[in-house]
Amino acid sequence: MLRNPLSRHPAVEDDALVFGQPYETSDGATVIIVARTGSLLRGTYPVGVFVVHDGQVVWTPAVDATRIALIGLLTAVIATLAVLRRPPWPDLKGYRPQRR
Repeated sequence: MLRNPLSRHPAVEDDALVFGQPYETSDGATVIIVARTGSLLRGTYPVGVFVVHDGQVVWTPAVDATRIALIGLLTAVIATLAVLRRPPWPDLKGYRPQRR
């Protein structure tokens, strides 16, 4: 199988989950970071963390606020361009009131 010569590590496939080293906190909880590898341009980005405490496992997803803000901004720009191209009010070009 041929591999991309620009791949970061031959053992890690694109779009694979990567688990970080377990970290134990002072209260006895163990935290394991989970990331996803992407293409060369996207790199690695966080997915969330597993927290193990007193025999219970809790999954906490990572929230990418930048992506959420970008989607909101793009939606606003597209809506603004749509209104500027064809405003919701009537077209009054060439309107002449009729004389009686």
